Amino acid sequence: MKPRIIPSIFQSEKLFSARWFKSYLQITIGTFLVSVGYVMFISPDKIVPGGIYGISIMLHYLLGTPIGLTALAFNIPLTLIGTKLLGPRFGVKTVVAFVLTSFYVDGLYYFYGSKPLVEGETLVSSIFGGLFVGVGVALTFKAKATSGGSDVIAMILQKYTRLPSGQLMMMVDGVIVLGSLLVFGDWRIPLFSFITIFVIGKVIDFTLHGFNYDKTLFIISDKHEEIRDSIINDLKRGGTFLNGEGMYNHAEKQIIFTVLSPREMYLLEEYVNRIDPNAFIAVLEAYEILGKGFKSLSEKVEEK
Repeated sequence: MKPRIIPSIFQSEKLFSARWFKSYLQITIGTFLVSVGYVMFISPDKIVPGGIYGISIMLHYLLGTPIGLTALAFNIPLTLIGTKLLGPRFGVKTVVAFVLTSFYVDGLYYFYGSKPLVEGETLVSSIFGGLFVGVGVALTFKAKATSGGSDVIAMILQKYTRLPSGQLMMMVDGVIVLGSLLVFGDWRIPLFSFITIFVIGKVIDFTLHGFNYDKTLFIISDKHEEIRDSIINDLKRGGTFLNGEGMYNHAEKQIIFTVLSPREMYLLEEYVNRIDPNAFIAVLEAYEILGKGFKSLSEKVEEK
């Protein structure tokens, strides 16, 4: 029997195809924006936003080493070790991304210099540095690449600790940021650095997913059929019945799962209150909705 071939999420685009050109254009622009953030905002004010570049910035001020070249010296062995321990997660595009970033950083330092774009405004530098780096990293992610660094360390640690990679990345970056206090002896630096890390995370989320105001609702009520009729007939929305069991008396429950706009949610809440004031409703922020009635999965993939 012929083995079933399962597509890999790490599969590369066809060489010189439109998608291939788009990916490398995103990497080229993204890594340049990251470099602008580091050279014009972050490094001149000694902000240390975690990661390999955080370490490289500290070494730059301690030893005078070039930031880009130092980061490259860390990223190459890290990527080789990561590939050996974790498999082919770090493809050619990731190597191109961190090499380009190093080249851009040192190139911008050579032509631009080491003065902040806005002198004496460290808070402004921490925010706008995070903005540029966040947009750049998000564009790199869209091209299915990574900038290497602390995320590789986090993946390696995850293999041996079984802790979530996001939590490990925060721990790694946190240790690096706190290390800046020992290097520079100034409490303001780690504080501004944490602001930059926060901005980077939020900007990455926004760039990848955009603003989304839809709400996810879980509704438990004995009047679930009436609520279902209102969702379908009045709001023209769909949903799903989930089978549940009460923890207290083991009674069978029908749980309504649906996604609505804020206006639709308020209308439904008012209706549910009229027919069953004892209903249980849990409202969650819908981070991203793909499927019928919303943006299709195909549209989302085509945007990448």
